[in-house]
Amino acid sequence: MAKCETANTSVDLTKVKPYGDTMNDGQMEMTFTLPVPYGDEADEAARQLVKKMGCEEPSVVYSHDMGGGYTFFVVYGKCQHTIDYSTIHVAKVESEVMERDECGKFIEENIGRDVIIIGATTGFDAHTVGIDAIINMKGFHGHFGLERFKNVISINMGSQVPNEELIAKAKELHADAILVSQTVTQKDIHIQNLTEMVELMEAEGLRDKMLLLCGGPRISHELAQELGYDAGFGSDTYAEHVCSYIITEMVKRGRI
Repeated sequence: MAKCETANTSVDLTKVKPYGDTMNDGQMEMTFTLPVPYGDEADEAARQLVKKMGCEEPSVVYSHDMGGGYTFFVVYGKCQHTIDYSTIHVAKVESEVMERDECGKFIEENIGRDVIIIGATTGFDAHTVGIDAIINMKGFHGHFGLERFKNVISINMGSQVPNEELIAKAKELHADAILVSQTVTQKDIHIQNLTEMVELMEAEGLRDKMLLLCGGPRISHELAQELGYDAGFGSDTYAEHVCSYIITEMVKRGRI
């Protein structure tokens, strides 16, 4: 797509629509798969579907036989709808993000003891990339993990950890915060697992004694709060984001 040559100040933020080659042309690119055999009929089915979605002039620019009666499509279409961007509000974790050394100094000056954080990938999820990025010493993308933070004791229990086991370990260590990582989200299994975690914490009488955080590619702060967590961290968040929230929230709640 061509780059917009007009400054954003010229855009009416109350009527925002997709941009392709010309401002407000509504041009969109959609990719999807339909359970129909590859061929002209499949292309027509894709065009009709995109038209029913409210896009004008749908055009199948690419289709591919996936085998087994499935076809993959790339379709262009012109969106006719607009969004009032000026009214959008997204729930976010409201805490100042401190650098690693600043976190250590804040703990020393305001909490006066080590902060204990325990985390795991729970349920049947075998992926550790998320929890490793937050806790392990090497961290991710140039951001060190909690193991390198001064005045922080962090424990990474790994993957496929039952919720009950994570809670038991948190009780044993008198943890200040629990981190739950979820990567596998097919059929919203992460919702079920995250909900179970909150219910077990409440049954143990621990929900108000420890901060409960969750994270993953499909986790938002809004979703986390809806499920009963204190905060949720999605993509592009690192150990300093998590630690800053935990220690400032501990002070705010008097848990020192």
